[in-house]
Amino acid sequence: MKRKSHELDDDLRPEYDLDFSKGERGKYYKRLLKEGSNVVVLDPDILDAFPDSTAVNTALRSLLGLAQVSAGLTSRSRRTRPKTARRST
Repeated sequence: MKRKSHELDDDLRPEYDLDFSKGERGKYYKRLLKEGSNVVVLDPDILDAFPDSTAVNTALRSLLGLAQVSAGLTSRSRRTRPKTARRST
């Protein structure tokens, strides 16, 4: 018995047969522009290093901590008195 051609293309279950004819295109577009977005697109080489958002967040928090420590070291290591000439021996 031969199946109808539209049945061959339709591999969804009947309960997932969605009707998008009443959908509104760009419904949330203006809200997205107003509120902004937190979506960041990573390059493919970065995706290889970070498999999920938890890994990315952990690495960024680590980097922020390191930056804060580095900034603290540079501000404390400034000289308070002028340099004196060294004697050569």
